[in-house]
Amino acid sequence: MSILIINIQELLQVRAENTLKLSGDQMKELPTIKNAYLLIDNDTIVDFGSMTDASTIKADQIIDATGKLVLPTWCDSHTHIVYAGDRSQEFVDRINGLSYEDIANRGGGIINSAKILQNTSEDELYKQSVSRLKAVMKLGTGAIEIKSGYGLTPDAELKMLRVIKRIKKDFPLKVKATFLGAHALPLEYKDNKQGYLDQIINVMLPEIAKENLAHYIDIFCEKGYFDLHDTEQILKAGQQYNLTPKIHVNQFNAFGGIALGVKYNALSVDHLEELNSEDIEALKDSNTIAVALPSCSYFLSIPYTPGRQIIDAGLPLALASDYNPGSTPSGNMNFVVSTACIKMRLTPEEAINAATINGAYAMGISNQYGSITKGKKANLIITKPISSYNYLPYAFGDNHIDSVIINGQMI
Repeated sequence: MSILIINIQELLQVRAENTLKLSGDQMKELPTIKNAYLLIDNDTIVDFGSMTDASTIKADQIIDATGKLVLPTWCDSHTHIVYAGDRSQEFVDRINGLSYEDIANRGGGIINSAKILQNTSEDELYKQSVSRLKAVMKLGTGAIEIKSGYGLTPDAELKMLRVIKRIKKDFPLKVKATFLGAHALPLEYKDNKQGYLDQIINVMLPEIAKENLAHYIDIFCEKGYFDLHDTEQILKAGQQYNLTPKIHVNQFNAFGGIALGVKYNALSVDHLEELNSEDIEALKDSNTIAVALPSCSYFLSIPYTPGRQIIDAGLPLALASDYNPGSTPSGNMNFVVSTACIKMRLTPEEAINAATINGAYAMGISNQYGSITKGKKANLIITKPISSYNYLPYAFGDNHIDSVIINGQMI
């Protein structure tokens, strides 16, 4: 089926075929076409341009986008959307003065989520996760990375990854799976961290590879969780199964995790709320992209990733939601884009670039997603009538989306 969108007030993020990511000053530019059309054939963008050139184009369905903007769907490269239950009580505990670390030290946090998930059936876990997934699709997310890490046992981690595989099969959006077994230390391994790492390496990884359940491997490289030696073990083990590294790093402390990620050619280093000059230097001349998670900073009241510093150093930056039950119970990428502008001092152009093409790069999919490019997948947001793309992050409390097309299908 072909779809022709006409009278587009402004078509955003129009890129040449070879644009896979944007760095530094490149992020300040957002190429657009005013009074535009866009033609979709099945699941693919096949043509676009000025309305003055659209008079002879035919299609099965015509959508009039008068007064509206069209842009690529958000590419959310960091989520934990597959989880069970919630941690709303811990939200109240933080209001009453407990820190994230305090809650974790008394058996809350990730350990709490793992306990709930271990006692949830695969079908129920799938049902809860799909409800969240449908919500973020309506909010404009057309590609998503989903991590395990709330299982912390072989059975529960595999259960999470199988749910992710089912989601990938059942829904039109692009899904990438990440194995994050090293998310926290289970209580039964409290005094035997190496024993748990050995279980990840010798028990979980072979089964994950056998069932082809993950694209990436991740670890929470942070004080009180896993150190540099632990991280190196996990990344090396992942390499044996062709799993590309991603790292949770520098959320609360900076102690060399970014340089280690670059050493192992990590696709992304995520969080980076704490950053120093050595970290910036480590990222230069690498293929590793920094991923900021401003909703997490907002929810936990911790520092924001210094996105302005990262971009001004000539580096690429992506934005993601970090959707999870403990530190970011929201997958709203529109709020992420607004918060990046309001709190991180990104321009609207930089924020939109970070949440589309650079988000796609952080998932390894920018050859097919993240921009308006002939031959890329037809994943599009059609806004309500608004004055300009500046209005998207400006009016942060409103839903500006009229409709969403994912893989050529109206959602």
